[in-house]
Amino acid sequence: MKRFRQILKPVGFFLAIFVFMMSGPCQSVVAAMIGTEAVIDSDRAHNAREYLKTFLARDDVKTALVSQGIDPLEAQNRIDSLTDEEARRVADQLDQMPAGGGFFATLLIVVFLVFVILLVTDITGYTDIFPFVKSK
Repeated sequence: MKRFRQILKPVGFFLAIFVFMMSGPCQSVVAAMIGTEAVIDSDRAHNAREYLKTFLARDDVKTALVSQGIDPLEAQNRIDSLTDEEARRVADQLDQMPAGGGFFATLLIVVFLVFVILLVTDITGYTDIFPFVKSK
């Protein structure tokens, strides 16, 4: 047993120095909490950029850009250079803009308003347009 300790003592000393040398250059890790808003904001910015990229990949958008003299690659580079806040704002504005589909709804509203105005004037006796309105 004494002989065994004499052999293991230098090996143990060498291993202790080796472990000390290996742990010396390592820095301690400082962890901090990441706020939920920071994670959500980065995800929103990523989603906005992906939405804008898929929007620019459409053929009708490319033809519209070319017809206005804008190179689609230049538009892509400009989207890549946007800040996170700008990308979110542009994506939100694109979602909220009408895409030319509001004409029929506007026409129906105008026709309804003209009908109501004529009905009121017919009831009050200023016009005689509708036969189902009984005037005094």
